[in-house]
Amino acid sequence: MTAGDVAIADTPLLNAPVLNRMVRRYGEAMSTWDPAALEALIEEATVDAYGEDEQLTGFFTMIEESLAVPFTTTVLGVEVNVVGVDLTEGGCVIARCARGSVRQDIGILNLPLPEPAPEGWQWIEAYRYWAR
Repeated sequence: MTAGDVAIADTPLLNAPVLNRMVRRYGEAMSTWDPAALEALIEEATVDAYGEDEQLTGFFTMIEESLAVPFTTTVLGVEVNVVGVDLTEGGCVIARCARGSVRQDIGILNLPLPEPAPEGWQWIEAYRYWAR
């Protein structure tokens, strides 16, 4: 094991394959997309962006326009509906989640996606790759 490896021996799901993703910790996925494909998506999202703030806005725009909402996913064992996405003043892309009358915002990079993932999920993977 190298210094950069993450290991939790008593967690059986750690690094267990989940269709096209590897689960590393709650909400964090390691994409199995080819880095060149992710780089192409990043280029598309940030083509006219100058600086990190504009690049973030580019990713938010692509996610907002492409992600098919609403969809249902499970957060901490509770089924929730993702009803939209937003960009906070602090510079975080968030998923707007609802369960009945309860509303909760979750960082889009921490949102576990359902299987099958909703249309447009590739933009979340590109954003995850860019943000690492």
